[in-house]
Amino acid sequence: MKEKERSILCIDLKSFYASCECVERGLDPYFTPLVVANSKQGRGAITLAVTPYLKKQGIPGRVRLFEIPKYITYQIVPPRMSLYIQKSEEVVGIYLDFISREDLHIYSIDECFLDVTDYLNLYHCNAEELAKKILKTVKEKTGLTATCGIGPNLLLAKVAMDIEAKHTLTGIACWNMRDVKTKLWNISPLSKMWGIGPRMERNLNRLGIFSIGDLANFDVQILKQKYGIMGEEIWNHANGMDHSRIQDFKVPPKEKSISHSQVLFKDYNETNGKMILREMVDVVTRRLRLDHLEGSVIGLGIRYSKTFGGGFYHTMKIDTPTDQEAVILKACEILFDRYYEELPIRQIQVSVGKLNQKIGVQLTIFEDFEQKQKEDHIHQTLDEVTLKFGKNSLVKAANLLPDSTAMERNKKIGGHMA
Repeated sequence: MKEKERSILCIDLKSFYASCECVERGLDPYFTPLVVANSKQGRGAITLAVTPYLKKQGIPGRVRLFEIPKYITYQIVPPRMSLYIQKSEEVVGIYLDFISREDLHIYSIDECFLDVTDYLNLYHCNAEELAKKILKTVKEKTGLTATCGIGPNLLLAKVAMDIEAKHTLTGIACWNMRDVKTKLWNISPLSKMWGIGPRMERNLNRLGIFSIGDLANFDVQILKQKYGIMGEEIWNHANGMDHSRIQDFKVPPKEKSISHSQVLFKDYNETNGKMILREMVDVVTRRLRLDHLEGSVIGLGIRYSKTFGGGFYHTMKIDTPTDQEAVILKACEILFDRYYEELPIRQIQVSVGKLNQKIGVQLTIFEDFEQKQKEDHIHQTLDEVTLKFGKNSLVKAANLLPDSTAMERNKKIGGHMA
């Protein structure tokens, strides 16, 4: 029996961060020159969003402040992640007024997929009419404008939204399999297509593939030989085929590692770089303790400034799984000393992998049980205090040094101001 064609909506909130800021200020984002950025980082700060008004003037959503033409006057506001999370939850609540949670997939803070196949009879309308109702409700209740792509699968819904919906008067575009040759195949460059990044684009260009039509008509066996499952998948996508379902995303993947990465806004050296490293280990070990996890593979990544380029990422296996800050820090410092090339540092990453649930205390013959128990109790107390009163309620003396970033980052959510 042939499976019935599905109706998938991909809904995106336009210029989400900037629109949230405008709505909170009683401003119309379509007539307001506003950018969301951390002005404390100077003219080199990257914008997180700009209003549709500025986009109409050719300003991309992600741009450094110094790249905005001087003749354009605009307002800079700092990012507020707590506000954006709140607004996102409000919008998701609206979606759930129309469909059940099982038919909703939250793709990002401002983008969701909705499978409305089984709701069209309930609402006595087609997918486009239901999309209009949902977008209208979002606008009326939150003040935010959304666009929507509609397709028989997640791929075509997403691409319809990315390529066409953002440019229509209604903010809605509906694609079906008949549109594959006339719309999907015309997409060029390849990286405009969802799921194809710059590196894959370069690889495909070397094969003489420059449009999605070229890709769809290329020998799939050659793509499979060169890129394995990924080669077959992008060929299927180029032909409009996508067998994934929203329900496939309902089983959360097991977390294989806990990591923390930080981009620095000036060059760091060995001395202040190791200070940042200690702060990051503190963050990672706190997460391990709160999740009752311990790991035995410690990773350290360093990226150097653009002037020099390059960097490294290496791991070290330790004998006994741990959540102890001192042990993990020691492993990171060994990796740092072994591979650091005395170049300006611009990014540091710390990870702990091969995780297990912590179900007891495992000691070596050199460790004292009472001392270990005392250390665990101290960390537990510190975690309880910071959870109740905030991360900056208890800080180390080193966090007060000028090059420390810990206290500033403690004020943020997802790396941005709360």
